[in-house]
Amino acid sequence: MASIYIHIPYCKQQCNYCNFHFRISQKDKTEMINCMKKEITQRADYLDSKELETIYFGGGTPSILSVSEIKELLTTINIHYSINNKTEITLECNPDDISTKKLIALKKNGINRLSIGVQSFHDKDLEFMNRSHNSKEAINCIKIAKKVGFKNITIDLMYGLPNQSLRDWQKSLNIMFKLDIPHFSAYALTIEPKTALYNLVKKKKVKILSDEKTISQFNLLQEKAMKNEFVHYEISNFGKKDFFSTHNIGYWENKHYLGIGPSAHSFNGSSRSWNVSSNKEYISALINKSTYFQTETLSKEQQYNEYIFTSLRTVWGVDLSIIQQKFNKKIASYFICEIEKWCARKYISINKNKYTLTKEGKAFADAIASDLFIV
Repeated sequence: MASIYIHIPYCKQQCNYCNFHFRISQKDKTEMINCMKKEITQRADYLDSKELETIYFGGGTPSILSVSEIKELLTTINIHYSINNKTEITLECNPDDISTKKLIALKKNGINRLSIGVQSFHDKDLEFMNRSHNSKEAINCIKIAKKVGFKNITIDLMYGLPNQSLRDWQKSLNIMFKLDIPHFSAYALTIEPKTALYNLVKKKKVKILSDEKTISQFNLLQEKAMKNEFVHYEISNFGKKDFFSTHNIGYWENKHYLGIGPSAHSFNGSSRSWNVSSNKEYISALINKSTYFQTETLSKEQQYNEYIFTSLRTVWGVDLSIIQQKFNKKIASYFICEIEKWCARKYISINKNKYTLTKEGKAFADAIASDLFIV
């Protein structure tokens, strides 16, 4: 089984922290949809399985699309692949794009999971991030989605924001838990180059939160999630039983996926490809039947690095037997040697050849993974 990711490269406005590919202008949206349909057809043989486990509309802001445009894309996918009632079909959406009428239509046309970009339940945070919605709209969106009958709902939250107090963060978490949703993702703010926030920090107009305060917010997050019976199954993801993100788990388990649209990435086990990050160039290439993606064959060392990075972040951890079977003795020996110091520091626990992050280790997941890489 495999997955398809569709990158919708449009947003109403630019969030100051975001470095994903998008454009504000939607003047080429009709051409874009037609070209995405062409790409789906052209690359129909990329995946070794025609049975789709998940379809994910990401972005950008997929909820900018009309229901008919989303239906067009799903119809094209259905021509070349098998979609059934167990296929998880997720749509990322912004609260201000959603209405009862639109949600009913989305549900009718196959969308069965919503990922709502809330980010915060405090208006001052949303204004700082330059989000297009307010806290009231975020709460109403979740309530409407539940009323319409969506059971599989997740939201995104951010912590480590400038001037975000521990009390503010706790209030956002409390509001979310009262809304009784089965899944959420929480991300620490990162300052990405070439973003508006990066320039503000560089000019000393914004002071970033200290690592100590950010870790305190992360620790509070873990405690509150546990008390509310959420499983912390990946560093940034928390879910109730039967509501984990099947699509994301596919990434973490190195399952194969096809990426459609500008800047989208694909993976087939041995190679990785990525589409051009330009709406204009993508459309032109599809129309003129020229190349719009690059491909890289992954070495055993690169495949090992990807396995470490994705697996270590999860509750299932790194399986030594998989490293031994999938790679070679030299790589397995390297891993055993390098992981030892993190076990000694009690950042990693071992159980039947499976290495997982401890509660203390989760705050340093990226640093530990980087240390285990073969470079």
